[in-house]
Amino acid sequence: MTTKKIVFSGIQPTGDFHIGNYIGAIKRWVAEQDLYDNIFCVVDLHAITLYQDPKILRAKIRQAAGVLLACGIDPQKSLLFVQSHVPAHAELAWILNCVTPVGWLERMTQYKDKSAKLESVSTGLLDYPVLMASDILLYQTDYVPVGEDQKQHIELTRDVAQRFNALYGETFAIPEGTIPKIGARIMGFDDPTVKMSKSLAAEQKHHAVGLLDSPDQVWAVLKRATTDSGKEITFSEDSKKAGVKNLLTVYQALTGQTQAEIENHFEGKLYGALKREVADVIIEALKPLQARYNELMQDTSALDAILQRAAEQAAARAAPTLRKAKEKVGFVV
Repeated sequence: MTTKKIVFSGIQPTGDFHIGNYIGAIKRWVAEQDLYDNIFCVVDLHAITLYQDPKILRAKIRQAAGVLLACGIDPQKSLLFVQSHVPAHAELAWILNCVTPVGWLERMTQYKDKSAKLESVSTGLLDYPVLMASDILLYQTDYVPVGEDQKQHIELTRDVAQRFNALYGETFAIPEGTIPKIGARIMGFDDPTVKMSKSLAAEQKHHAVGLLDSPDQVWAVLKRATTDSGKEITFSEDSKKAGVKNLLTVYQALTGQTQAEIENHFEGKLYGALKREVADVIIEALKPLQARYNELMQDTSALDAILQRAAEQAAARAAPTLRKAKEKVGFVV
């Protein structure tokens, strides 16, 4: 039985992983594998709350798993599996649905934002946070690393767990959402006032650098990165310098240098040199990752075998919690 704290992270297999995902989350996940009992789940059930082309989704699920393994997620240290391979996620979600007031779901900011753009809203989109709660609670999770945009969903997970525990007796651990202090928010290269995102990257050509992008693609994005009309290259908090600060933040995250060392390095240089050097640093960081990814994807049967073994392990870990929840509500188990 592990004594390490359990950390659960869900990863959507839609869109392409970008440098913001790597710096803001994946790089830290890899570094912390020895510190926590890490569970990484490719959340394909969540993905279909909005329509996905089946062929593309199938490829993206494997791509997501392959990228995470290529980045350094170690199957010997961490659990990496596909959500739909473990039926307990959907099964517990139904039980939790029955203790979750609809009003709690209707107040979710992400639901309101997404549903406002749609002519027809699926039940799954409304119910997304309950499935997310199931993902987390199945494993008696202690910590869930989240961005600011997911804080509300973690609060709902806690509310659902507490409501279930109050109705039926202690069943679920109450998880905590954790927001990393360093590198948590890499902004769009085209607009440094908004967080880099998969959805914007799909819509806007120069918004982000993908983890599988070629050197030419990386440079095409960086050379058009937003800066300002000045010349000073510093980690300034001035909103007018947001683009420069964003580039420096990426440079710092990938080189490990201090702010003082970086500012000294770029003193007297122009923005063109800054963009070129940031591009070079990104290209070098992506080379080993892409080499490992390409090797993995040459034989997807090996990748599938890794995911199958992990799904079996995840199912075994989820089973006691699911059984306990069933017993608590009165099912014959």
